[in-house]
Amino acid sequence: MSPVLVFGVISGYFLLLILISYLTSRKSDSMTFYTGNRESPWFLVAFGMVGASLSGVTFISVPGEVGNTNWNYLQLVMGNMVGYAVIALVLIPLFYKLNLISIYEYLKTRFGGKAYISGATIFLISQTIGASFRLFLAATVLQLAFFEGFGVPFYGSVFATMVLIWLYTFKSGIKTIVWTDTLQTTFLLAAVVISILVIASHLNKGGVELLELIGKNEKSTIWVWDGNSGQNFFKMFAAGIFITIAMNGLDQNVMQKNLTCRNKGEAQKNVFWFSLSFFFSNILFLALGVLLYYYAQVNNIALPSATDELFPSLALNEFGTLAGIVFLLGITAAAFSSADSALTALTTSFCIDIINLPEKKHLNQDRTRLLIHIGFTFLVFLTIVVFNELNDRSVVSAVFKAAGFTYGPLLGLFVFGLTNNVRITDRLVPFVCILSPILSFILDRNSEAWFSGYQFGFEILLVNGALTYSGLWALARK
Repeated sequence: MSPVLVFGVISGYFLLLILISYLTSRKSDSMTFYTGNRESPWFLVAFGMVGASLSGVTFISVPGEVGNTNWNYLQLVMGNMVGYAVIALVLIPLFYKLNLISIYEYLKTRFGGKAYISGATIFLISQTIGASFRLFLAATVLQLAFFEGFGVPFYGSVFATMVLIWLYTFKSGIKTIVWTDTLQTTFLLAAVVISILVIASHLNKGGVELLELIGKNEKSTIWVWDGNSGQNFFKMFAAGIFITIAMNGLDQNVMQKNLTCRNKGEAQKNVFWFSLSFFFSNILFLALGVLLYYYAQVNNIALPSATDELFPSLALNEFGTLAGIVFLLGITAAAFSSADSALTALTTSFCIDIINLPEKKHLNQDRTRLLIHIGFTFLVFLTIVVFNELNDRSVVSAVFKAAGFTYGPLLGLFVFGLTNNVRITDRLVPFVCILSPILSFILDRNSEAWFSGYQFGFEILLVNGALTYSGLWALARK
């Protein structure tokens, strides 16, 4: 595709986002950025959250990962569904009852100030790493498709992306994002559907034939029962439950959107409908992965060295102009949906949890929040550039593996707080939150030698959370 065409696609998409930002920022006040004034329609939030949850990781890595682990990823998604039910039935009622802006305010009520700051700090670290990983994927594709043709270095394309995101989110924050997420979800899913239709056309296969091809393909294998494998069903299903609770229910990025709904009931409907959409969307991505590998095989196309490059390579070079355009729209949507809500959530958590900005009446609220927003934009930019120098593995694994170490203490803190009334020594909580990920990392690196070949997969999150839970028990007041 020509750089001019790519520029036109990206520019048109960005102008749509600016228009939405303008329309949603009218009549906004100081709290609009954080809560959207709790006026968001639940169905709009539900649909928009699909794109934000899928992001660039699912869009690029999941189809490519089919070549390594078949449809094993669906075992994790099945666990995700149970996790979303827990969020809807347990966490949503709690957060609405307490009327929270930041969900980590609960930790202050339950444990004290040190636990509160620990939870918020863990989120800030986790979200910065996670958002950077996801945006890195999208920025890499935009670099190859557009910026590289003009001699722009990778850090230049990342910087341009971050500036564009900041421009349409700085005014109304989460209120704007609820609406832009809807647009992003539409383009993300349309890109997958159209890619599948293009492949079907190239292969001269109808709908029934396509379903048979996918169903009979060896890469469509779902189940793994080997206990030592990191892809074992029971490991992945359990990990899917707790990854969802930790990375969605205990994540300000995701819950901030749920908390913009008008009331608890609408927020619960949002979560249930979103979870169903999320499940079927992942099946679409896995089906696309099978078709990509089949297409490459029958056309004798050499596979790229990295699985993350398969979908971009075929979409931009093999499927024609229409498929290339919708792919660019999809990856651009993934890029923006990965970072816009993350930046808003990071800014919200820092303003509310770390400096308690709404209570500091002597400060200019909008100006201070604006500076913090700029600061996190620059921090994510730096993290992506560093990751570009270090990355050497499938990003879909890297994201969840990293989350296993950073979200574990959050999981342990909230589960402990919700399952008992024990009071703990608050000032020692930060030490538990630091020690648990360190011990989890040591166990993960040595599991094969210590446990007769056993390999930890995504379930390392459960171990991490359990260590945090146990550490909190040790801090119980006698």
